[in-house]
Order: sequence, then C-alpha cells, then structure tokens
Amino acid sequence: MVTETQSLPAEQIQVDENGTELSILMPCLNEAETLATCVIKAQKALDDLNISGEIVIADNGSTDGSPEIATTLGARVVHVAEKGYGSALLGGIKAARGKYIIMGDADDSYDFTNLGPFIDKLRAGYDLVMGNRFRGGIAPGAMPPLHRYLGNPVLTGIGRLFFKSPSGDFHCGLRGFNKAAIERLNLRTTGMEFASETVVKASLHGLRITEVPTTLSVDGRSRPPHLRSWRDGWRHLRFLLVYSPRWLFLYPGLLLMLVGALVAGWLVLGPRVVDGITLDVHTLLYAAMAIVIGYQTVNFAVFTKVFAITEGLLPEDPRLNKLFRYVTLETGLIAGGLLFFGGLALSLYALSSWGAHSFGPLDPSHTLRLVIPAVALITLGLQTILSSFFLSILGLKRH
Repeated sequence: MVTETQSLPAEQIQVDENGTELSILMPCLNEAETLATCVIKAQKALDDLNISGEIVIADNGSTDGSPEIATTLGARVVHVAEKGYGSALLGGIKAARGKYIIMGDADDSYDFTNLGPFIDKLRAGYDLVMGNRFRGGIAPGAMPPLHRYLGNPVLTGIGRLFFKSPSGDFHCGLRGFNKAAIERLNLRTTGMEFASETVVKASLHGLRITEVPTTLSVDGRSRPPHLRSWRDGWRHLRFLLVYSPRWLFLYPGLLLMLVGALVAGWLVLGPRVVDGITLDVHTLLYAAMAIVIGYQTVNFAVFTKVFAITEGLLPEDPRLNKLFRYVTLETGLIAGGLLFFGGLALSLYALSSWGAHSFGPLDPSHTLRLVIPAVALITLGLQTILSSFFLSILGLKRH
C-alpha cells in the first residue's frame, strides 16, 4: 500500500482525514486462484500513479483461504456476512477510507494496472466513471456470446432509454466513483443488480457520469462464475422496470386508453365493416375494457412514483409536485363524481329505453351501445374516487 501523494497543487488533491485518496475495492467469494494476481496488479497501479491508497477486499464468506491471501499481501479485508454481490460491495464501500473508490471483480478479468483514466476523470469532478468493455476490447472467450450480443446490449439499451444514462456498458464490473456522492444514493440491492442500481440512481439524481474504455480478459478461475445468466439477467431487467414507473405503467396505460378510446368512438354510433368483417358491440366491449385497464395502469404509475419518492427510492420529481398543486383529493373526488354520474345518467337513459319497450326483449346491438359506455364511466368514476383517497394517504408522509 502506497502512502505518498502525487506532486500536484494542493487544490487538485483531496483526501480524507486518513490521507487516503483512493480505495481499490474487490468483492470476494472463494477467489483464491486469482485474488493474489489482482491485489499485486492493484498495488502496482498505486505505485505507478503515486497515489495515497489502499486495497480493500470485501469478503463474502470465502472458505478457500482468500482472506488470508489478501492479508498476507497487505490488503485490508472486510468481512461481510450478508450474502450477495451487492451486499459485499455495500459493506466494502462503507469500510473504504478513500475519497474515491475503484471497484472491480477479483477474477483477473479486469486490468487493475490501468486505472489512470479513472483517476483522471474522478479528479476532474465526475461522480461516476464507468468502464466500457465494448470500446476497450473484449478478449476471445472472455464474454459468452449470450452476454455480448444479447444480454448486455439489450439491458444497456433499456437503461439508456429509460434513464437517459450516458453509459454504454451498464454491467462493466470495473468502475470508479466519488464515495460521498454514491453513498448519498442510498443503494439497497444485494445481488448482481447492484451494478444497474448504481448507474440508474446516479442518472436519476443528476450525478456527473462519464466512461472510459477498459478491457476484459478471460478470467483466471477454473470454477464456473457466480453469475447465472438468465436468473441475474431477469433481476437486472426487473430492477430497470420497477425503477421506471413511466415505462412500466404510464406509457402502456396511456397507449391502452388511447387505442380503446379510438375504437370505442369509432363503434359507439353503429357497427363497422372492415374487409367483410363486421365489428360490433363485442369489439366495443373490449375497447371499453382497454380504457378501464389502461386507466388503472396509469393510476399504478402515479401510486408507484409517489411511494418510491416517499421511501427515498426515487428522487423528487418537480413535474409531479407541480401537478399535485392542482390535482388534490377534492379535485379527484369531483372528477370521479362527474364520471360516475355521467355513467349513471347513461344507465338511466338505457333503462328508460328498455321501459319504452315494456321491459321486453331488446336489440343488443343498440342497447349495449349505451350500457357499455355507462358501465365504463361508472367504473372509471369509482376508480378515480378510490384512487384519490389512496393518493391522499400516500401523501401523508410527504406532507
């Protein structure tokens, strides 16, 4: 471990009270085959860059002597009892003494000797510096084709679309960050999805993010990796979805409502014939269902957003706060009441039409054009009233 600082002006070097500028953090679970190589490379990087730093091994319950290897080489071992990739990193981040942290897997797949670009970006004021393996180079056999051509591009593309992130490699295990900035994000996930959570929350909270090319080599282990492609891929995708109520609920709900309204408006005056196919009240019923389901889905988007902000999972949304200045419990009750009584009025009109026929048999094609919209309006009205009360309850903690 190197303790000297680089010969730069004082304002360019900011270290903590212990004089440590950089912590190189490695999560570890039975990495005895490769851990020593990684630690030695990290030590070389500290020497070459002349940085005051430390090497922290976040051990997650190794039984193969990994902690002893790390201690012998001068690294500091932090024992993390709670299992999981994210748990190990959270424990290591908490224990790290450096102003900056560069984390990387201990399987010798990442180049710990080439950390200079990360340090340069961190010193320039970036909060999160991502490695990009697709720009730096992936050695043959270092990444399974499923990950290289499907998993990583798809999940990274979804992350960039949902969260406007500049990162081109969401799951690169080599990344650097300002410890104080990352700790303010209140990271929580304990598994492999921790990699996504870091980028997502940094993007949502407006942290300064950049990336540098890095390489990926074939790891030096003889055992299979801890990563399970489909299980961990699903956990990443699930995380991206639940952290974006807009894409999970709002946009699909609005689309359903729009399509349903267009079809309902097209059919409410009478049947339509398209290429010899007659679309009648049966299609109108499905259109009404789309409107109701779409409306409920939009409600879920609002519920989820408010709950996530209240619990500190998502940052405050100025647009939502502005909306709630006008959309209150009272306005919701009024809107719901108008929808409900509109549906009730249509129902009474349909009832009077039935009465005009002495409550005898009716033509469903005519009657259901009144009944279906009436039922839809009553349902939407009651949903609006109940949703307004529920949102009011969710907002109690915020107020």
